[in-house]
Amino acid sequence: MAIFKVEGGHRLSGEVTPQGAKNEALQILCATLLTRERVVVSNIPPILDVMQLIELLASIGVEVERLGEGCYSFRAENIDLDYMRSDDYHNRCRRLRGSVMMIGPLLARFGVGYIPKPGGDKIGRRRLDTHFLGFQKLGASFNFDKSEEFFSVEAKRLKGCYMLLDEASVTGTANIIMAAVLAEGTTTIYNAACEPYIQQLCRMLNRMGAKISGIASNLLIIEGVKELGGTSHTMLPDMIEVGSFIGMAAMTQSELTIKNVSYDNLGIIPAQFARMGIRFEQRGDDIYIPRQEHYSIESFIDGSIMNIADAPWPGLTPDLLSIFLVVATQAKGAVLIHQKMFESRLFFVDKLIDMGAQIILCDPHRATVIGHDHNIRLRATKMTSPDIRAGVALLIAAMSAEGTSTIQNIEQIDRGYSNIDGRLNALGAKIIRVED
Repeated sequence: MAIFKVEGGHRLSGEVTPQGAKNEALQILCATLLTRERVVVSNIPPILDVMQLIELLASIGVEVERLGEGCYSFRAENIDLDYMRSDDYHNRCRRLRGSVMMIGPLLARFGVGYIPKPGGDKIGRRRLDTHFLGFQKLGASFNFDKSEEFFSVEAKRLKGCYMLLDEASVTGTANIIMAAVLAEGTTTIYNAACEPYIQQLCRMLNRMGAKISGIASNLLIIEGVKELGGTSHTMLPDMIEVGSFIGMAAMTQSELTIKNVSYDNLGIIPAQFARMGIRFEQRGDDIYIPRQEHYSIESFIDGSIMNIADAPWPGLTPDLLSIFLVVATQAKGAVLIHQKMFESRLFFVDKLIDMGAQIILCDPHRATVIGHDHNIRLRATKMTSPDIRAGVALLIAAMSAEGTSTIQNIEQIDRGYSNIDGRLNALGAKIIRVED
């Protein structure tokens, strides 16, 4: 188990390029199972979750070839369905929540899908009902073995239908889309997630021969086709990394340029940072953040305290709320952070309080932050990364703190951020990775 030793108080400078989008990669890689033809995918982030999914695909028979840095080809011609009953398959899947998105493609192409209860972040209840209710509406039978925590779906032939999703689940929408593209007839999905990652998936599937309309809206219409072909696809830059770097620059009072951010796909993210008082400039497809000694949180028109909450796209992604929370600890003013979509993502604030942050945890979903305006620095401490996003928030706090902090369980950070210590050290940070 590795740890980070983070010496705080160092300002960053220079340019940084965000990696490919983790959440998009997990969907796109699973979609390669929908065809026997070759699919080439570029800008794949070399992070733990994605690499584990690539290994899992190879273990079930997908021919995987590394073509270059971040570029792989996949050919799912010969899939070993029997392997999916093996202990090795179960163990691999249980380490990776993204493995659940293999079910839709497998069900569509082979009529069966098996998956144990997947792993992932410990951020409260993350139900899978939306996925399986969608499969059932398409005509699949569903079984859950509680003793083995094992899901299975089967269907001789999927048939298109109308469905209103009970929640705009991103992974649920992706899974149902991938099942419906090979179903017989037309499928209409209402209350579909419409994040840029879903848009990317739909456009890739259309290049493969699918017929999906309504892309970028919450109403998708899918005309089923008999088979899909090969294609090539390039991942978007990771919007969560972009937001993390914006917050990091503000907290460390640094001048930073974030390159090739795909600004048009960032949605409300830049505007929300502006409401925190963080100045930045769009320069082509880059974001330039000048050094700021102070940043002031806006209030609403009636003078009430600013409220930043997550919501389905085009609302603010929940993956960035931990970043907004930690950035608020050194702002001028106060803000209410409202985490609506997950129930345990704010429990990392106790470590920030230990570091001297002024935070009132109202309940599992809401925290009020009163900023120090950079007049009082956070104190270094020892902490543990509970999940990917909270882990990076704690890393940002440690980089701005006085003294040297220790962060344990950094494997959680590695799941979502490639070589984060190396890239930040190149900008002037002082982060040492130590094998504990």
